[in-house]
Amino acid sequence: MRILPSWLREFVDVPADDRQLAEALTSAGIAVESIQHENGETVYEMDLTTNRVDAMNHYGVAREASAIYDVELKPVQPHLPPPLSPTDGERMGHPHLNFPIVIEDPGGCARYTARIVRNVKIGPSPVLIVKRLELLGSRSINNAADATNYALNERGHPTHAFDLDLLEGGTIIVRRAREGEVLKTLDGVDRKLTTEDLVIADAKKPVALAGVMGGFDTMITERTRNVLIESAWFEPWTVRAMAKRHGMHTDASHRFERGADYGITPLACDRVSELILQSGGGDLDGERIDAIGRKLERAPITLRSSEIKRHLGIDIAAREVGQILGRLGFETTAGPSTPAEAVGRDDNSERVSAEAWSVHVPTWRLDVEREIDVLEELARIYGYNRFPNTLPPFVGAVVELPDERKNTKLRQTMLALGYNEAISLTFISKEDATIFPLSEKNSPSTKSGLSRAPTPEPLALANPLNEEAGFMRTSLLPGLLNLVSYNLNRGTTDVRLFEVGDVFEKLGDRHGERRHLGLVATGNALPASVHAPAQPYTFFHMKGDVEELLAAFEHSSLEFDPDVSGYLHPGRSARAVMDGEPIAMFGQLHPEQAGARKIKQHVYLAEIRLDRLYRHALREPRYRRISRFPAVARDFSFVFDDAVTWEKITSAIDELLIGELIALAPGEIFRGEKVGGGKYSALIHAEFQSQERTLRDDEVAQWSAAIIAKLQALGGVLRAQ
Repeated sequence: MRILPSWLREFVDVPADDRQLAEALTSAGIAVESIQHENGETVYEMDLTTNRVDAMNHYGVAREASAIYDVELKPVQPHLPPPLSPTDGERMGHPHLNFPIVIEDPGGCARYTARIVRNVKIGPSPVLIVKRLELLGSRSINNAADATNYALNERGHPTHAFDLDLLEGGTIIVRRAREGEVLKTLDGVDRKLTTEDLVIADAKKPVALAGVMGGFDTMITERTRNVLIESAWFEPWTVRAMAKRHGMHTDASHRFERGADYGITPLACDRVSELILQSGGGDLDGERIDAIGRKLERAPITLRSSEIKRHLGIDIAAREVGQILGRLGFETTAGPSTPAEAVGRDDNSERVSAEAWSVHVPTWRLDVEREIDVLEELARIYGYNRFPNTLPPFVGAVVELPDERKNTKLRQTMLALGYNEAISLTFISKEDATIFPLSEKNSPSTKSGLSRAPTPEPLALANPLNEEAGFMRTSLLPGLLNLVSYNLNRGTTDVRLFEVGDVFEKLGDRHGERRHLGLVATGNALPASVHAPAQPYTFFHMKGDVEELLAAFEHSSLEFDPDVSGYLHPGRSARAVMDGEPIAMFGQLHPEQAGARKIKQHVYLAEIRLDRLYRHALREPRYRRISRFPAVARDFSFVFDDAVTWEKITSAIDELLIGELIALAPGEIFRGEKVGGGKYSALIHAEFQSQERTLRDDEVAQWSAAIIAKLQALGGVLRAQ
């Protein structure tokens, strides 16, 4: 929204330049986002909160400046000529009509004010009005339409002008639309109305969508001679629902949706009439018509000095309280426990606070409903910079959440691995809820023959936003894959993201949630350089990232098996099992899933169950000095069936409990005709070392023999030693 400081100064004499005024307004919560200079004028670009509709106009901002600088706010008082008498009207050829306004729906329209102006000449607006509207981003239409726009920016209340001669039946009716009615709005679009729409109608047809936009058939044109000016108050929820239903957002609906001023309708109507008469001539026909459907009355708010002290931490003089609130338009009277003579007294510069005030809220401040709202008004105008710097009282100590250290370690590790943290939607489609199920394939309970726990179901939403967001997420991966697609479609080919969040499940009549970590990567693991080409991200990079994460937690065993869900590539995926419990699943996204999402790169993803991982303590660093004694290396060459995994080999050797075995790693792996189908040859490198002495050959030979026996028990065939 734009505001012109030169326009503000017509209502208030501010003792500050434009930049100082902008800083003062911003400090008081009426934020000036930027200051620009256009065509010799200073223009404020405002950033107002949605509840401050009263400040979305020049007079409202001027009122704020009046309170900040404690200067007088000049009233807007339209000067209108006396209306035509019935005799004058008869003489001029248009007898005075009794133009009734009927409010059939007082819930949707509490007040409707109108004036009739005759013998108007429609033409261009005065230069000042055209210039100001252009600076505010509006184009000039004609003097009647510009008058409504000008008044809107001046006082903030929407108005509308009808061609009186195009209104049939000599009446205005505010009612709900009838089923099947159609209204062509000013933008030239035929709107099919429903019984939920509130319309302004004449005796035969709708002529405007109340609070949103006027009708095309009654708009002001060059042929217009007689004008009906309306100024009304419409219920915010009704206008908001209509604007959303018809996909329209106008300056009028923007104000009415947030709550317009019930008390300003006569003034706004008179102001538009004044502007039209000044630019187009004409005569007022009759007095102002003011129809009231219902009165909007608000009970006064009690403001207590004890609450000022409790919330703001200071005492504010009674005189200053009344002064601040009065400048903002609030009426304050001494409460029942306050002597009237005490209010405003400030003897010997000592602040004297009244016990209580009864605060009457002005009609334009619908956002002020409670005592705490009045206290906020006092604080922001009094000046936050005037409050002393004090620390709030605090009893107790900072309590660290149980998993805080683990969360920190996890995030630090992910960032160190080159991932960026992301936040995705909590809702997914039914298809994704089916593809990324909560149940685990081949869980330990299934393998052992025990009865399996009930399979969880996706948790459906009762009122989903759309079909693509009808279920609570069962996995973090659909959201992360959407983010990957978003980046790839915009030319970012190297993507690494992680997210920590809750997933949801339904078990019978219960529902629960659990914490997961999801990560996804695609593109290059290492970029190209002058020394080497780019290194694409592969399954083994993802496996290494998962192992790096899990290595930060204490565990006795970590195994990998191929029992994975169907959304992963069957030959490039694995499941991690820590101390006998499935902890993670990772691998390449299945080509079918990648094709369905129109992803042309290989994408690798993983999901870790933090509810299980966090049962393990963080691994604490332990010091171990380097041995002064030499290490002894031995290599074992075996042929194994493909079913014998490295995890089985290491688990078998770990059972020997050889404390001096400090390293065990695969050296070379070979497959081919010489080895045979379904088999592979592996060179296993082992190192032995003691912290206390030099190892003897017979000891190493004994341990080597035990290792060979274990590997032969797995079906391995020794090739060489």
